[in-house]
Amino acid sequence: MDFSGIEAIIFDNDGVVVDSETIHVAVERAFLAELGLEYDSGTYLSRFVGLKNADFHAALNQDFRTKFGAPLRSDFRDRLDARAWPRLEMELQAMTGVSELVKSFGGPVAIASSANEARLYQKLEITGLTDLFAPWIYSSDYVENGKPEPDLFLYAADKLDVPARHCLVVEDSVNGVIAGRAAGMATVGFTGGGHTDADHATRLKLAGADFCVESHAELATLLRGR
Repeated sequence: MDFSGIEAIIFDNDGVVVDSETIHVAVERAFLAELGLEYDSGTYLSRFVGLKNADFHAALNQDFRTKFGAPLRSDFRDRLDARAWPRLEMELQAMTGVSELVKSFGGPVAIASSANEARLYQKLEITGLTDLFAPWIYSSDYVENGKPEPDLFLYAADKLDVPARHCLVVEDSVNGVIAGRAAGMATVGFTGGGHTDADHATRLKLAGADFCVESHAELATLLRGR
């Protein structure tokens, strides 16, 4: 791929900047199994990872209705948060090499995350990464349509004042890759998160990723020649 036209990088957060999806996915699948909703790894990663919270919960609620003829309990989100957040506060780590990549790139960078704004900032504060990206930190709360729609990436590009065709998206999810491509941006599939499995790169490429990298160091090396 030719990187010569890349002027800005837009990162997803969960599973790309912070290694949170390994916690989220483990907690979510275990909790859902207790409720009677079981998903294999590939199905879960393809369908749900990368969605904004409202869309994630709506999809789960529909699956639960289809199987059991009733909605999920109204406190489902709170119960799930109560399981996930103690682990995130104790275990969450920055993704190896992300700070070095941002510094070596030298151009404008942003985060465009499906998480709500408060939780997005909490994760960046826990991992000490807020200042690396501020003020270009954008949540799905800022747009009407979350990933896989392109709205959030286009919003971030507009705030960076960089045309979409000159932006590079780094995404770990099928929904995020679809959004990046729909935004008209070069899109890298990232497989360095703890939640990925052996088929993850294949799924991202099928979703439209231009190529995949296993680490931020690998991407930094590729970008140095641009």
